[in-house]
Amino acid sequence: MSLTVLGILVLLACGLAWLGWRRSSAAVLLLTLAGVVAVGDGPLTGWMLDRLQAGYAMQPTAPWAQRNVILLLGAGTVRNAAGQAEPPLYGYGRIARAAALYRQCHAAGGDCKVLASGGDPLHNGHSEAAVYGDLLLALGVPAADLILEQRSLSTWQNAQFSRPLLLAYQPQRLLLVSSGLHLRRSLLYFAHFGIRPEPVRGDLLRAVPSWLPQAWNAALFDAALHEYIGLVRYRVYNALGKNAPPITAPLIPATR
Repeated sequence: MSLTVLGILVLLACGLAWLGWRRSSAAVLLLTLAGVVAVGDGPLTGWMLDRLQAGYAMQPTAPWAQRNVILLLGAGTVRNAAGQAEPPLYGYGRIARAAALYRQCHAAGGDCKVLASGGDPLHNGHSEAAVYGDLLLALGVPAADLILEQRSLSTWQNAQFSRPLLLAYQPQRLLLVSSGLHLRRSLLYFAHFGIRPEPVRGDLLRAVPSWLPQAWNAALFDAALHEYIGLVRYRVYNALGKNAPPITAPLIPATR
């Protein structure tokens, strides 16, 4: 997204120069250069990431309850060389964190479930929940303690379709596991459906300070911008009445 915008600005500058509007062309080129530095060299990207990820820990501190759910959000899937679906780069951290939390919960003596939520929005042939579930099984989560929500195609639907599964189990404690970048928007959407889990991040993304523009920083900027757009879109849709009415009754009144 950022590279597309910068490319459009360069073309605009060239067009203005061709029309003879040299001052306007120079101003657009300066704006483009400033964007390259702010995004590619890291300062703007780092600021955006820090605001999204601040306050989310990898390890919860409260004690486990008698009935617990660890809700794992998907990060999509990719096809490998053999044509099989597997988690992408950003999926493994959250999967490992969910498995670690399950082991801690089980060791504490509570009843524990892992709810993996995610359909197949990229049409890779298998749902995110099923693909992630296979890895959770390999990491020691028993099939009896694994719940798969395989319909959702977005974070909004993660919340919407997870609610009935949570109501059926009636957990006393609910943890939400996702990338640190994704938690702020996820918590907003889940709260709309009366679900207020404890957030746990599976990873922490950082921009790389550099004197030269880095493609990594541009990719992280695009990912952060996607989250901010989602936050703004939620409020706009609420104002326009496009979102379903919020559910005010808490799903788990006893959650600590």
